[in-house]
Amino acid sequence: MSAASRVVPLFLVAILLGACTRDGSGSPTSTSSAAKETTTTASPSGSATPLEPVAANDFDPGNFDPTAVVDNEWFPLTPGTQFVYQGSSLDDGERLRHKVVFTVSDMVKVVAGVRAVVIWDRDYTDGELVEAEVAFFAQDRDGNVWHLGQYPEEYEQGRLRKSPGWIAGEEGAKAGIAMKAEPKLGDPGYSQGFAPPPIRWDDHGRTYQVGTDTCVPADCYENVLVIEEFETSKPGAFQLKYYAPGVGNVRVGWRGRNEDEHEVLELIEVRQLEGARMEQVRQAVLVLDENAYRRIPAYDATSPAELA
Repeated sequence: MSAASRVVPLFLVAILLGACTRDGSGSPTSTSSAAKETTTTASPSGSATPLEPVAANDFDPGNFDPTAVVDNEWFPLTPGTQFVYQGSSLDDGERLRHKVVFTVSDMVKVVAGVRAVVIWDRDYTDGELVEAEVAFFAQDRDGNVWHLGQYPEEYEQGRLRKSPGWIAGEEGAKAGIAMKAEPKLGDPGYSQGFAPPPIRWDDHGRTYQVGTDTCVPADCYENVLVIEEFETSKPGAFQLKYYAPGVGNVRVGWRGRNEDEHEVLELIEVRQLEGARMEQVRQAVLVLDENAYRRIPAYDATSPAELA
């Protein structure tokens, strides 16, 4: 990408926050007249509307091909692609530097009877690794991308603090939709996965905006889709994720009077890994995968991660 090497200085994060709209989105889009004319936004309600139980009713292991290919226009997962995001978030009122490295491995794992792509995700706060995770995604024959579970390790001062993992179909957990095949304004909200207490994973998504433009350090993008994510138990708090066609997530913002993290992230670089660097990804995935078998009983229902 033409501007992949540019990194936003941290002082610009504050400028971006100062440019937030009244709803506190923290994620400005292009201000060109063309962008204003083509952008369509859902009417903000400030709270969650009733949801249709998409995950519970529509997940069908028989509706997936064994190829484990995810080529959804808005959320393509090409093995070897690594996305690097940089920004900040609030912690007890203090704004901290935040960096996320999202890597699509070339490994797959059978979860809930489906061969899923394995993602390796790392989250840094003020330069310290605070979370490493493997997550599992698969695309059905209709083009919807499903979230089938995850195993995160959360660290504090370099030590493992907890590992709240869940697997679809086990211990009450259910698969959810990570991205619809054709997201449209006005569609009902949908579950992005569910895990009961003590995990308490209950994220939902809904199309918030379509046809907008946005620029981040990696590049400028047109016809961007914005999905708002929320929990039904936390009304008035939304995370906004911006998806560019053929690329995926390029920006993260927020809106809502009850949103307290105020997280902002921008895509600063997209890399295509190969050779020794891909081998490092595989080894990191295998370590987390092995750890999960020791710590998460539900993991026993899955097969070990393997090369696609």
